[in-house]
Amino acid sequence: MRMHGKVSIVTGAGSGIGRVTALRFGAEGAAVACVDLDATGARETARAIEAAGGQALAVAVDVTDDAACARLVEQALARFGRLTTLVNSAGVRPVATDPAPPPAEWRRVVEVNLTGTYLPSRAALGALRASGAASITNLASIYGLVGGSMAPSYAASKGGVANLTRQLALNWAPTVRVNCVCPGVIETPMTAELRRDPAWRERTLAKYPLGRFGQPEEIAAAILYLASDEAAWVTGVALPVDGGYTAV
Repeated sequence: MRMHGKVSIVTGAGSGIGRVTALRFGAEGAAVACVDLDATGARETARAIEAAGGQALAVAVDVTDDAACARLVEQALARFGRLTTLVNSAGVRPVATDPAPPPAEWRRVVEVNLTGTYLPSRAALGALRASGAASITNLASIYGLVGGSMAPSYAASKGGVANLTRQLALNWAPTVRVNCVCPGVIETPMTAELRRDPAWRERTLAKYPLGRFGQPEEIAAAILYLASDEAAWVTGVALPVDGGYTAV
């Protein structure tokens, strides 16, 4: 088991990539604190891990609330005794691909996607360092690396995650490795509305050399690698998992 003995916090674990990642970590031997603003989703993921024989904890947390993030770490430590791994998967996309989103929408997207990556990381830093060899894996996006059809609030937030990853990797070495995964369009509930639009689907798929959208399991596999000891000499990486999109 590639995560045997690890204790992980996974934010955004109530659905999509976060849920699949939490389940994969549990199957690979990690104890997992399943975190989501949606308490029901977090509980369902935790129960699925436990039903498969793993250890899990469900915690409802707003990742933009620094006090709540601090309490989250305390709960994980109280339950599992240590913390080795953090996955920042919680995120939102804009309501529409507005080329000039209103300030409220800008603030919402940047606060959840970027601040909601930093605050859990900051809260977990002490516990991660205490474990001796820890990792943080963030979820950025191809739109944090290149331009595209997304609203500027989303691109700015995910570009911030990618560069925050690089900076924290430098600041927090050598005891904490920090990397991020940059997915292309993944078939999750977050992208379902977009993918139902035939014109958008055809136009977007044409940009992917592999000719399809990704699956959440494929992103979870990349996160698993970066979080595992197999990546013990990998830090500061923004890894595209995108069907060739950024190669174009």
